[in-house]
Amino acid sequence: MLSYDLHMITVIEVKKNTNESNVNLVRRFSRKVQESGIIQKVKSKRYNQRSLSKLKTKQATLKRIARKENHQKLFKLGKVDATSKRGHRK
Repeated sequence: MLSYDLHMITVIEVKKNTNESNVNLVRRFSRKVQESGIIQKVKSKRYNQRSLSKLKTKQATLKRIARKENHQKLFKLGKVDATSKRGHRK
């Protein structure tokens, strides 16, 4: 039995021993595939997201800083409790 990774070819070869059942052969193959990490690589690339552009990252950072400054200002004015959680979801 052989298994191939799409980007890097990883060959996993399992030869049947004498007096070994097919179930044991498949079990050994499955274990070798899990140990090689092929499945984890494929799953991690399945939902691959593009990195944000520098402009988007900068805008998000500036927005977060402005929100934090606004929260500190409201806290100093006594309009927000110190124990209140910002943006807390249930």
